[in-house]
Amino acid sequence: MILDKDLSSIQEARDMVRKAKLAYDSFAGASGEEIDKILRAMVKTIVENAEYLARMTVEETKYGVIEHKVIKNLFASRDVYEAIKNIKTTGILREDKENKVIEAATPVGVVLGIVPTTNPTSTIIHNTLCAVKAGNAIVFSPHPKAVKSSVATAVLLHDAAVKAGAPAGLVACLSQSTMEASDALMHHPDVSVIVATGGSAMVKAAYSAGKPALGVGPGNVPAFIERSADIRQAVQDIMTSKTFDNGMICASEQAIIADAPVKEQVVAELKRQGGYFLSPEETNKVSAIVMTPRCGMNAAWVGQTAIAIAAKAGISVPQDTKILIAPLDGYGAEYPLSHEKLTTVLAFYTVGDWEEACRLSIELLKLGGIGHTFSIHSKNDTVIREFLQKPVSRIVVNTPSALGGIGYSTGLLPSLTLGCGTWGGSSLSENLGPQHFTNIKRLAYGTKEVCLAQNAVPQKTAVSGFSSDEVAGVVRQVLKQLQLQ
Repeated sequence: MILDKDLSSIQEARDMVRKAKLAYDSFAGASGEEIDKILRAMVKTIVENAEYLARMTVEETKYGVIEHKVIKNLFASRDVYEAIKNIKTTGILREDKENKVIEAATPVGVVLGIVPTTNPTSTIIHNTLCAVKAGNAIVFSPHPKAVKSSVATAVLLHDAAVKAGAPAGLVACLSQSTMEASDALMHHPDVSVIVATGGSAMVKAAYSAGKPALGVGPGNVPAFIERSADIRQAVQDIMTSKTFDNGMICASEQAIIADAPVKEQVVAELKRQGGYFLSPEETNKVSAIVMTPRCGMNAAWVGQTAIAIAAKAGISVPQDTKILIAPLDGYGAEYPLSHEKLTTVLAFYTVGDWEEACRLSIELLKLGGIGHTFSIHSKNDTVIREFLQKPVSRIVVNTPSALGGIGYSTGLLPSLTLGCGTWGGSSLSENLGPQHFTNIKRLAYGTKEVCLAQNAVPQKTAVSGFSSDEVAGVVRQVLKQLQLQ
């Protein structure tokens, strides 16, 4: 029995970092071939245990869908490995013979990963592969509600890596999750960089720890259905995305913005595919359940089904309802459902044209998703490109936003950690990959002759009408006279 969990967790954190540092020192010189062997072993064990980890996560957190978490575990392992296996992260990266510059990669050291309760196993899998690919050790601080599944994932990865030749301690996860332990990890001198995936408070704490941090922010993704869109496909994409793991991926849609000329088609198609439009009274009831008084997400209803939310709110909906849709006339504090909702609830707006959609989407992003992701369904490439000017790091087109944002259905780098750029207070604007866990040193040869002395002293200089030789003669005469005195 642990009598003082805070002190015990701090000691565990210190011991874990010490072992990780020893493992890193031993592992830092590993070749690309050795690293790839370890990565393949880790991927193999995750593929074999993807369902086991998914079931454990849902049982522990009470969030999401088992089958979808299996997909995320496979994506975070198999798909991520295929995407990063050819990214060079060791030795000579590039040699510029013309400018005589050689770039070489070195690991950053011990990485600290902050793990969210929404995607604990898949986040650990992804971040481990990326960190180890670059030759680093990694330790994790799990969310208190996801300790069991987080530790199980880290143990599987660690044991597979060790069997493949990695040093013990290369991957680890706290078994006692406390704020004190997380703080001890963030401020430990042997932790080189922090990857913070989670709530805004934890991300801000990571950035204030006094060392490099890669943090991500919340998403409040607007999805604009423009008048030229394939309406049936656009609605299907949104329904697929918002019901995937019950809407817990931060790149999932939070509001549909319908172009006025196609609004009725969009509404009809949403209803046909399992969307239930709430009345104003029902909207207030759902809002009271799903959101907090400060317009935050009620953690108890993260990743829950539309049926369960409706039942709790006392609303009778058809049994095939997949998404609850709240038509809103505004946004901000008076409209709580205009904020991020990591569950099966969507806001719904109507606009007159794409320019109004631009203005509204920016206002929605300002509520907590600035810098993250914007989704558009359109066949008009001119309109699509207009949204390149918007303050987001990724714009996904004609695809489910959640799956497009993480690189599952787009050409973006497969990742479970999505940067928000400086708009969202993040040092990262792209999807996190192994390239973010390397230091790049540059060997630069001299290419230009430097003759500072010759350039600095002119041969002839006129001073008040006299040449430099005449001035020098006067100086010699004065010095001679001084010597005679």
